[in-house]
Amino acid sequence: MTRVKRGILKNKRHKKVLKEARGYYSAGGKTFKSAKEQLLKSMSYSYRDRKNNKRNFRRLWITRINAAARLNSISYNEFINGLKKASIDIDRKILSEIAVNDPDAFSKLADIAKKQTA
Repeated sequence: MTRVKRGILKNKRHKKVLKEARGYYSAGGKTFKSAKEQLLKSMSYSYRDRKNNKRNFRRLWITRINAAARLNSISYNEFINGLKKASIDIDRKILSEIAVNDPDAFSKLADIAKKQTA
């Protein structure tokens, strides 16, 4: 059996891990073992938080829409229900942008929703 020297492959792998872990606190970015463990944590956190970010933005949009709808004397669920009955398909992200940047257009949408629920 011939001898296999793995120095080049090991150095490549270590360099790759340490390059990704650059900027981490203390030994988390300096030593291979800690960097590898920290990368596992970091990757799982980033995967989890990409999902949480979507949830957080949806909550923000709903809060904005609710506030604007209440200024037009209609509740959030009545507003959304009215828009669905009027077959107006605007997602919550766009509705929140309209609520913040163009209150007149939002009040027109609220009037449409009120007519559909009444």
